[in-house]
Amino acid sequence: MRTSKPITVTLGPQQASLEARLESGAYGSASEVIRAGLRALDREEAALDEVLRLKVAASLADARPSVAAEDVFARLRGLHAEMASDEKNNA
Repeated sequence: MRTSKPITVTLGPQQASLEARLESGAYGSASEVIRAGLRALDREEAALDEVLRLKVAASLADARPSVAAEDVFARLRGLHAEMASDEKNNA
């Protein structure tokens, strides 16, 4: 008994990529190509999740004192104003 159900997918420009993979013989069906793509996406998302998890852990373990949000936003506003001024002067 089939554990999955058939679906319809519109690939647009990626259709050529799928067809090239089928013509190369690397894959036996469009379903195999789509499954391989989803597995690659799963691996990519898992890797990104791990990177973010490590960055959060490093941030939480950082012994440096926290910076007040008001200070951060004041600095960002200053940088933005400086960049806007530079663009205006160079226009």
